[in-house]
Amino acid sequence: MMERATAPSRLARGTSADDIVLPFGTVKSRVSGRIVRLGPAVDSVLAAHDYPDLVSAILGEAMALTALLGHPLQAGGRLILQTKTDGPVGFIVIHYDAPGAMRGYASFDRQKIDQLSRSEAMVSPNDLIGAGRMAMTIDPGGSLSSHQGIVALDGGSLSDAAHAYFRQSEQLPTFISLAVARQMMPGIGSTASQWRWRAGGLIVQHVPRLGGDPRPDETPEERDTRLHGEDDDDWLRVSTLASTVEGHELIDPSLSPERLLLRLFHEEGVRVGDETTVTARCRCSRERIVGFLRGFPVEDLADMREADGAITVKCEFCSASYRFEDARLD
Repeated sequence: MMERATAPSRLARGTSADDIVLPFGTVKSRVSGRIVRLGPAVDSVLAAHDYPDLVSAILGEAMALTALLGHPLQAGGRLILQTKTDGPVGFIVIHYDAPGAMRGYASFDRQKIDQLSRSEAMVSPNDLIGAGRMAMTIDPGGSLSSHQGIVALDGGSLSDAAHAYFRQSEQLPTFISLAVARQMMPGIGSTASQWRWRAGGLIVQHVPRLGGDPRPDETPEERDTRLHGEDDDDWLRVSTLASTVEGHELIDPSLSPERLLLRLFHEEGVRVGDETTVTARCRCSRERIVGFLRGFPVEDLADMREADGAITVKCEFCSASYRFEDARLD
């Protein structure tokens, strides 16, 4: 059973199911979630950098995860997901500006990535990320204060780190699945078919009863440290259903998010809300770069100048270059 909260089915409208986050809840059980499907948004970010495939894949996963986590923010809010590790991909940063603008980049050791690319062994997230930490900085916007959560990255995946975050910060049972791959996408009109990056993800969380899920025999200390609802029958059933999702289903352009939700949770009943459009959008501009450069002392600016006296600044997020010909930085 599929119900929609406020809008008609996207299948009936015949519009694209790409670059959206779709919130949902199960009717019979207290579980809420979101599903993300990224097509042109993730491909445009990755194409701007021309990263090796291994780096693009892990950055695409990070974009899908950030879209899932940033979706609940109100307009004007921001989520920054950042990793810093000792692995070949030593640094990842994704900015999500509600309601759906994203940008991101990664820094990596090309020699180590090339070695992994030539290896015949299966490359795991641990091989790419290594050990370190993942930080999530949340700025709700307006007058509300921002806060940051930091979790360890110790050989697992980005979704493992996100699970640890929810365990520590909200004590809610959470299931997360992420997928990313390049697929041959058919051309439109005279445009030839091309390989394009796609990414997707699913998150489901238990929604506690009003007043929590108390146990008669537990102490206050035990209640504060356990995950609320981790042994709830509804949660166990729905999380088991969620675990049957396959990576190719999360990125399949022919499988709409609604149809996937029906496949997973049709016995529970699914109620979906309005999707949020996700776009690749950088905030850099010539004016911002000028303001940044004018913060440097004159002698530092002199060191930045090229042989012809110009200064060129390249945006790490979108790879756009800004060239300033003279000392006025116009």
